[in-house]
Amino acid sequence: MFTTTHAPRLKPVLLACGVILSLAMGVRHGFGFWLQPLSQFHNWTRETYSLAMAMQNLMWGVFGPAAGMAADRFGATRVVLIGALLYMAGLLWMALVDQSSWFVLGSGVLIGAALSCTAFGALSGIVGRTATLAQRSWAFGILGAAGSFGQFAMIPIEQQLIAAAGWQHAFYWLAALVVLVMMPLAFFLREPKASAVSGGHQQSILEATREAFSHRSFQLLVLGYFVCGFQVVFIGVHLPAYLKDKGINDPGVAVIALALIGLFNIAGSYYAGKFGGIIPKRYLLSGIYFARAVIISLFILAPLSATTVYLFAAAMGFLWLSTVPLTNGVVAGIFGMRYLSMLSGFVFFSHQIGSFLGVWLGGYLYTLQGNYSTVWMITIALGVFAGLVNLPINEGPIARAAPLAA
Repeated sequence: MFTTTHAPRLKPVLLACGVILSLAMGVRHGFGFWLQPLSQFHNWTRETYSLAMAMQNLMWGVFGPAAGMAADRFGATRVVLIGALLYMAGLLWMALVDQSSWFVLGSGVLIGAALSCTAFGALSGIVGRTATLAQRSWAFGILGAAGSFGQFAMIPIEQQLIAAAGWQHAFYWLAALVVLVMMPLAFFLREPKASAVSGGHQQSILEATREAFSHRSFQLLVLGYFVCGFQVVFIGVHLPAYLKDKGINDPGVAVIALALIGLFNIAGSYYAGKFGGIIPKRYLLSGIYFARAVIISLFILAPLSATTVYLFAAAMGFLWLSTVPLTNGVVAGIFGMRYLSMLSGFVFFSHQIGSFLGVWLGGYLYTLQGNYSTVWMITIALGVFAGLVNLPINEGPIARAAPLAA
């Protein structure tokens, strides 16, 4: 177990976590650029690559609780080191494997497990334990902004790598980059071990898990985060195809829109974390989900043009990952820091189930109906639902029985 440290270590920890998260999220957000060249090279349908991406999202959620559990128990350093090696292996797998079923399975498991070790869930515990109570929400916001910056910064880099080196060698360069950057930074995440655990509420992992899942506010948080995953991955994957269906044939519009989402989410995540230390987080979460429902409604009702696409991307970008610092902050406020990474992993698993369904249902209903109308309606209805379920959340620390005197 590890102790809670304080402000002097916060800056180097945040910087290391920020760079690790930027790289992990940035590489993952650019995978769409490989869809066409990789599918053409192997003579696969686009369904194969899309299924691999969906599998990555699902496995990211499946491995999230275990990665968080390991980070809480053994420290983030070891988890990030393992994650960097898994990321390298996953990228090499995507470059070399030419059998479709093995490609889907291997890249899904390796990249999904890598992300669970190098993204929000595994890093939230070290950030939460390093920050003071007053800094915690702000620090989570900085972490969220770092993930958004990675999306904004890495997309043009990955485009240029593919153009200059080819799709296969681009994977090789990214594999080397991941290992060379992530592994040294992991050593900045070492935490001082507790000399002795005295006083306070002591729990096993199983007790902490049972306590969380029996807590009504945790259940509501899980339901809301499912909606977040559904909305952002459906939009992120299917927006370019939707625009083309509606007559916007310039692919640059979609590229700019996705970049705007990443750019505006830097500010959105930062300010969500900052205001989460002032305003009740449940109100901010509800506001985000209600605002998404309104913005999506206006987007599909308004006349479509490049201007309306950019306005939609900027508005949605501001709300994109702003749920992350607030959600982690609620979990930390209710249950404390000891099992924060693990419990955040469980909540994120719900997010990734929503992600899987969002990307899959979008393609399934489009194949069935020839348009995205029904899925847009579902995203709006889910936004209203998530806004409502977050309102009754009680953010106060859970009441626990005092330990018996010896």
